[in-house]
Amino acid sequence: MRSGEVDIAYQVVGAGQRDVVVGIGWVSHLELLWELPESVHFLERLAGLGRLILYDARGTGLSDRPGGAPEVHDLVPDLVAVLDAAGSTRAVVVGWLDKAALALALAATHPERVEALVLGEPMASTVARPGHPDGLEPAVLETLASAVESGSWGTGALLPWIAPSVADEPRIAAWWRRWERMSATPNTAAGLLRLLLDVDVRALLPRVRARTLLIHRAGTALVPAAAVRWLADALPDARYTELEGTDLAAFFGDTDTLMDEIEDFVSGTRTGADVDRALATMLVTDLVGSTAQAAALGDRRWRELLDWHHQEVRRLLARYGGTEIDTAGDGFLAVFDLPSRAISCALALSDHLAGHRLGVRAGLHTGEVVRAGTAVRGVAVHVAARVAALGGAGEVLVSGTVRDLVLGSGVMLTPRGTHELHGVPGTWEVLEAARTGVRVPAVDGPVTR
Repeated sequence: MRSGEVDIAYQVVGAGQRDVVVGIGWVSHLELLWELPESVHFLERLAGLGRLILYDARGTGLSDRPGGAPEVHDLVPDLVAVLDAAGSTRAVVVGWLDKAALALALAATHPERVEALVLGEPMASTVARPGHPDGLEPAVLETLASAVESGSWGTGALLPWIAPSVADEPRIAAWWRRWERMSATPNTAAGLLRLLLDVDVRALLPRVRARTLLIHRAGTALVPAAAVRWLADALPDARYTELEGTDLAAFFGDTDTLMDEIEDFVSGTRTGADVDRALATMLVTDLVGSTAQAAALGDRRWRELLDWHHQEVRRLLARYGGTEIDTAGDGFLAVFDLPSRAISCALALSDHLAGHRLGVRAGLHTGEVVRAGTAVRGVAVHVAARVAALGGAGEVLVSGTVRDLVLGSGVMLTPRGTHELHGVPGTWEVLEAARTGVRVPAVDGPVTR
């Protein structure tokens, strides 16, 4: 998506009546966010509030990196462009650290686009100034910026400042080193730290009318509680919440308590972290070669064929007890209680579509998911999608987890090797499913929940 002359990377996750746009503080990388269980858990809980919109600010992650570090006033048009591209007219805006100042600037200049603000470790002025006695120590920021420039970037040396509670965990430290290297260059990272010295949105505060939640962890080494309280007092409709903890990053530490506060503020409920979690089998399907086929058929005939395809997929889902979760273009995501029924449905769909010269690939995985209304989210969904992407026309691929659960069900599984699945930690055994002489019976209709 373009904002002026700059490409901004963004991602839309899930669905819902409410939009939630999230700005990760300082630097970010959209793909790496989905490779750490702690950040995935944080995002899944946010997605329970509505349709999730994520983005990398210019200069970081997958977005363009023009010369120089961007200031807050540069980022507001980018955020508006992200909302426009995502089809969002109004959203809950979540901003951590410097992205809290961006959220305030958006609320002041485009109040019609902001339903509410959720701000983590926010300060109206990053450093102490006349009339604003508390803030970060400029010498500390300069020390960190100099360290980044002098070779510490990519080594994980900043993790103890950002998330001291997990700094000694090798798994997280390894991920953080990649996060640094892939999120920004050393010059950009240092420049963004130094720009914090200039952040001052106090003049915009009288124009902010959105209700606002301000969250501060009492043990953070960098952000003084007094600065966050000052901002809360300066806003007309603000709730200040102080939690235990030492981590600046939202997805480290006691994320569930933090998310309980956010959920209560945004929706007025507290479902808790473990409500609506279930073990389920995900089926992801996708037509192979659909782009070329659409071009050959023309818009009208392709639309008719796609409508027929959707009708047939839904008919077979109902027959085998599957529940449709989402559809995008020519792909489906469905969930089943039993992996054997999911495989039988996928094989029946493959056979049926092949008779009409349509090639479908399917991927299945069984794992724990989070149910939020009609949506289903979790790493297990991503695993099923990545397994499906390994297949070709007419192939039904399953993870090793599914293999272990369908022994004796009459499904023949042929090993297809061990694979790294993009965005999912570890290596995964993948197998191809085919029928033997035993068929799993269909059911009378869709599963009711």
